Amino acid sequence: MHVPALSPTAIRVAYIVASVLFIFGIKQLSSPKTARNGNLIAAVGMLIALVVTLLDRQILSYGLIFVGLVIGAGIGAVAARRVAMTAMPQMVALFNGSGGGAAALVSTLEYMHLTRTSPHVPTDQGVSIIVGALIGAISFTGSIIAWGKLQGVMTEKALTYPGQKIVNGILMLAILSLAIMIVGGSAGPQLFVVFLCLCLALGVLAVIPIGGGDMPVVISLLNSFTGLATAATGFALHNVVLIISGTLVGASGTLLTILMCKAMNRPITNVLFGAFGAGAPAGKGGGDRAAAMAGKTVREVSVEDAATILSYSKLVIVIPGYGLAVAQAQHTIRELADLLKAKGVTVKYAIHPVAGRMPGHMNVLLAEANVPYEELYDLDQINSEFERADVAMVVGANDVVNPAARTDTSSPIYGMPILDADKAQHILILKRSMKPGFAGIENELFYDPKTMMLFGDAKSSISKLVATVKSM
Repeated sequence: MHVPALSPTAIRVAYIVASVLFIFGIKQLSSPKTARNGNLIAAVGMLIALVVTLLDRQILSYGLIFVGLVIGAGIGAVAARRVAMTAMPQMVALFNGSGGGAAALVSTLEYMHLTRTSPHVPTDQGVSIIVGALIGAISFTGSIIAWGKLQGVMTEKALTYPGQKIVNGILMLAILSLAIMIVGGSAGPQLFVVFLCLCLALGVLAVIPIGGGDMPVVISLLNSFTGLATAATGFALHNVVLIISGTLVGASGTLLTILMCKAMNRPITNVLFGAFGAGAPAGKGGGDRAAAMAGKTVREVSVEDAATILSYSKLVIVIPGYGLAVAQAQHTIRELADLLKAKGVTVKYAIHPVAGRMPGHMNVLLAEANVPYEELYDLDQINSEFERADVAMVVGANDVVNPAARTDTSSPIYGMPILDADKAQHILILKRSMKPGFAGIENELFYDPKTMMLFGDAKSSISKLVATVKSM
């Protein structure tokens, strides 16, 4: 099938248009009100870039390309519609890994193509190929491990063993040595395959020791890796749109990773190498805290009493967590909020930067339930309002409201900025059980005299609150 080629000028103009759409689309993602339009704008930019690239290159089989497009679009459409909100982090991890794998594969094929005629690859292209293959492979296998931890296929706990860092260090030295040989022209395709396999292994070994609770940061970091791998591949292929789009993704992912680490008051090195979530030894944070709480009791509350307090409040601040997503209670919590607002109660939602299992998980969850954007507040915006709140309603959140982050220097979350739920007049906590969060430590907020515990599935509990509030 013959397809007419575009002129170089038309290709450059189209790539510039696509790049501008990428930039504008990402800018629109900065606000929930414009995020959907931003996503569509960026998608149009990607479509333009894809079509122009197909018209720019000598494609061997447009039929094969078309089959790939149909299969990929079908998988994406089905996944986007059928995957539950609780599984959205897993889907993001898989899609992100696919991008990294694609970058690694393209870099590998470009190397094989260049070495068909000469073992010496131009240095600039060689470096770009190595970087694209290295980062892309790490992103690919690392994202698969992240998916496994989030999906429950493997344990969410940090898996460590003696000498782990030494093994990873030796593996990295081997990768760098092979990279130098490849760029220098003293290595053939066989060694490049070995290099790629070692990179894939490094991705696995780098993410295994990271606890499941740190997956939001890991997903963000791997996302930036995928962007950087794409940019490197763009340099190897001399493709401007890949360079620009990859740089945008890499930069935004890096900034998001830094912001999330700041929100936890932890350096990125601690997230990657600290084995957070592996379990605190007795006598260090977890054990001492549990012993201190052993003699205390919690105060359970009935649905009727909780509904009464909510109905006669002036300000209720809802703090959503991963438990809200697990229970699929976002629509029910919005229904309860609508009932309270009809009674003259002001309802606000406090969103912690690392609540949930991926960046922005709670924002997406509540947006799906059509919660008004103006009712969502981040940590810095809402913390000053807890003192005048009648009720802080915690739904499935744990460590992001644990006062130990302020007071217990031995706690693994010490220094992490938290939502000041303990400063509200009443604290209503909806949980299935007294099980601690991913940090594995007791939450002293549960034992606060102002705290009322409403045990059970969040959706069921909120549904009962809705029915009770309606009858009042």
